[in-house]
Amino acid sequence: MANPGYGKRLTADENPRGEADFAHLPPRAAELASLIDRLPEGSAMGYKVLAATHPVHGQQACRSALRELTDAGHLRLVKEHLTLEDSSKRWVTRTYWSRIRRSDAWWAEFVRRVHGVDVTVLGRAGLARVGEADEADEPAPAPAPSSSEAYGVLARLGRTEPRMTLSAADCAALEPLAAEWLARGATHNHLTQALTAGLPSPVHSPAAIARTRLENKMPPTSTTGTVRARVNKIVMMCGGCEADETTTKLTNGLCAACREELDREPESDDTWPPVGYIPDTFRADPVECVVNHHFRADEARIAAGLPPRGRG
Repeated sequence: MANPGYGKRLTADENPRGEADFAHLPPRAAELASLIDRLPEGSAMGYKVLAATHPVHGQQACRSALRELTDAGHLRLVKEHLTLEDSSKRWVTRTYWSRIRRSDAWWAEFVRRVHGVDVTVLGRAGLARVGEADEADEPAPAPAPSSSEAYGVLARLGRTEPRMTLSAADCAALEPLAAEWLARGATHNHLTQALTAGLPSPVHSPAAIARTRLENKMPPTSTTGTVRARVNKIVMMCGGCEADETTTKLTNGLCAACREELDREPESDDTWPPVGYIPDTFRADPVECVVNHHFRADEARIAAGLPPRGRG
């Protein structure tokens, strides 16, 4: 798990898992996507941590696969500047994940909606302080109901239990109660389970049942240092080098340099070099044999930053 306040976060708008979720991706990226998709919220998302978790791929493969997943529209790396309840300021880094591949325009709109959202961060120790924000910062606007985590959990209840399908009006009316659950440390799964488990038969009014359970089963106020915070700035970052959009142009979540590197990478780490190949530069003495011009050419291409030529 990442430090509190960091790591994986869901976009709160997902379909149930299916076998074809990542069929459009190259094999390496699809394998990593399946792993990431099953990690809980708050999991560390650095390529070194993922490589330590993945049974096959190493650090370079995971780093490349993260760029592929960013380019394909499954994740975005962002920095959020938070104003805490004591008026202090913090930056946190999050990786937003979507099982559904999203367009660049969709992600831009998603990031715009996150601005101003009230979030809860467990524990101050995980919040990286980078100094107070500019005094000219304007107060963050109140979140729209459709952009809140609580509203999203309520809107998805029907996918878990069809008898608890709520209307938009129901979700808006119940959102403050659900938001209080999340503020007290409840997870999305905890809230969903509380509203869908042990239902009577038949269910005449899902909204009435949800309200009764939200009121009567409200978790106690946390005593573990829960910190309420609001996002007052959000900046998208390159999924490869972590340069932010204020210093470089991003296309599909990648800067030009990382996109160029992605375009020239082989799909798998084991395509080069061939097993047993040792460049002459690593030998004590030159090998007295016929020069292999294919290897010489490939050495020159690699030194120039180009991939080796394919051999049939």
